[in-house]
Amino acid sequence: MKETLGLIAGDGSLPQLLAARIRQRGHAVAAVAHRGLTWGELESAADRFHWVNIGELGKIIDILKSEGVRQALFIGGVSKTHFFSQAKPDERAIRVLLRLKDKKDDVILRAVAEELEKEGIRVVSPVPFLKEDMAEKGCWTRRKPTEREEKDLAFGWKMAKRIGRLDIGQCIVVKEQMVLAVEALEGTDETIRRGGRLGKGEVLVVKICKPNQDRRLDLPVIGLATLQVLEEAGAACLAVEAGKTIVADKKELILGADRKGICLIGA
Repeated sequence: MKETLGLIAGDGSLPQLLAARIRQRGHAVAAVAHRGLTWGELESAADRFHWVNIGELGKIIDILKSEGVRQALFIGGVSKTHFFSQAKPDERAIRVLLRLKDKKDDVILRAVAEELEKEGIRVVSPVPFLKEDMAEKGCWTRRKPTEREEKDLAFGWKMAKRIGRLDIGQCIVVKEQMVLAVEALEGTDETIRRGGRLGKGEVLVVKICKPNQDRRLDLPVIGLATLQVLEEAGAACLAVEAGKTIVADKKELILGADRKGICLIGA
């Protein structure tokens, strides 16, 4: 077997998917899961498994070093709402937070990655293990975008990239070339719901990779849960960034979108 890779897991099903892909490549997986956030199913998908509290950076480093890990991957989100309500930062995490100029997502994640790399643990991108799960360019569904939706996509894409440069969020909701909702602390799902309420349905959702985003960390993700939220919000169309967005359960997602008449696009 090849070297053991560390997997630092947030929420959702992606940690299990990534663990499976890594093991298919012949690596062992030492997973670090966050209490109250990571799904317990990850334990059976990994070779070794450890729980930590959100914010226990020193403990994460100690676990990875004890497992002989020299390369680690981040996968799955840790929302700011969880961070504020459940975090129990240890001494090392507090030192990192105190020296940051601000608490933007990318700033925090890069700082955490730097701490791992100071200890000889290189942080690598999950993309090489998830190539078959990345968004492809083009319309994936039977339903194609209408003329209005194509105009909204062009407008929304430009707006999303501007918001992304400010490291505010990855998602924006538009209708009739008007911005209805911008992702901030609440996350993508709540942004879609809020935009759907304000637009009274038939809205277009754009989810992008922020222009300055470190592609090792916090790539945009969509999956079956996203589709459910789109339906709840009455959204007509979702556009994501091709080659930079992870699509969980891709086949099931497209079949579900076809059943619901929702348009999915990789732009």
